[in-house]
Amino acid sequence: MTPLTGVRIVEFDGLGPVTFAGMVLADLGADVVRLTRADGASAFGDVGGAVLHRGRAAVPVDLKSESDRAVVLDLIRRADAVIEGFRPGVLERLGLGPDVCQAANPRLVFARVTGWGQTGPLADTVGHDINYIALTGALHAMGEPDRPPAPPLNLVGDYGGGAMLLVTGVLAGILEARTTGCGRVVDAAMTDGTSLLSSLFHALSASGLWSSQRGSNLLDGAAPFYRCYGCADGGFVAVGALEPRFYAALLRGLGIDPSDAPQFPPGGWPAVQARFAEIFATRARDDWAIHFEGTEACVTPVLTFEEAALHPHNVARSTLAGDPVQPSPAPRFDGAIATPGLATVLDRAALSDLWR
Repeated sequence: MTPLTGVRIVEFDGLGPVTFAGMVLADLGADVVRLTRADGASAFGDVGGAVLHRGRAAVPVDLKSESDRAVVLDLIRRADAVIEGFRPGVLERLGLGPDVCQAANPRLVFARVTGWGQTGPLADTVGHDINYIALTGALHAMGEPDRPPAPPLNLVGDYGGGAMLLVTGVLAGILEARTTGCGRVVDAAMTDGTSLLSSLFHALSASGLWSSQRGSNLLDGAAPFYRCYGCADGGFVAVGALEPRFYAALLRGLGIDPSDAPQFPPGGWPAVQARFAEIFATRARDDWAIHFEGTEACVTPVLTFEEAALHPHNVARSTLAGDPVQPSPAPRFDGAIATPGLATVLDRAALSDLWR
């Protein structure tokens, strides 16, 4: 048994957050059916399908066909939740909006994820992860002070602020529906979710402890004890020695007298950072990793994705495994390592027989 055994999810195939959310729910044991285009093509094409589509069956449907829509609605009658990432109004125009679906299944959680949300002046505007996080202030805080903000891949908007808040909404809605018998419509906007993820920095700003000047704050690379440094071989190490005890261990490892590199005030950070950079540049990345191993200095090598799959800690936990190599489901329950399910394809005719 897995935590979501018996939970039934209908996923309308899409890009970005809805696909990741479907994967997470399937990893947790939900029975997820992914509805793809009538020609069987995925919104992702063949890119990443073995990973992002794992654990669930894909069924091609033509949502412009009245008969296919009827079959889909019949499936939704037996589902706990629907997840979709279309632009606002698309499913309504197809006759599969939340009003129709919840009339057929009052306990249904109808969960929607978009960049701007279902309402607001930008709701119908196109965009991508970078646009959504730009509007929240989060993107402005990332990167070096003398360069344009650096996009954090699509981890913050698509996956953190979008998919994970969508999953949270789905699970909360299902719990409530089991008590009340009534479902919810979940509006997961990446702008809302990214703003929520930025709560700490709003709190710091309100307290006068965070500046809008990028690269001048404790966690944005300004602090010499919380940033990355280049090494002699072109690799990098990450330093996270925030607490005084850890900072002292870092100084010992670098052979620096504490009186020559005080952790505070911030006015001294540029000089300390330059001193650290000079020292780290004298040895290779992995040499530094060995040098600091077993200490409290909080120094780790910055690995590539390929190197991460081979690191002893990740290997011991099977954090990255399989063929193709992919992240194992997380979190773990009772310490067990879950095995990712396979991505499969069902014939359109099989849709009517699902969940009978």
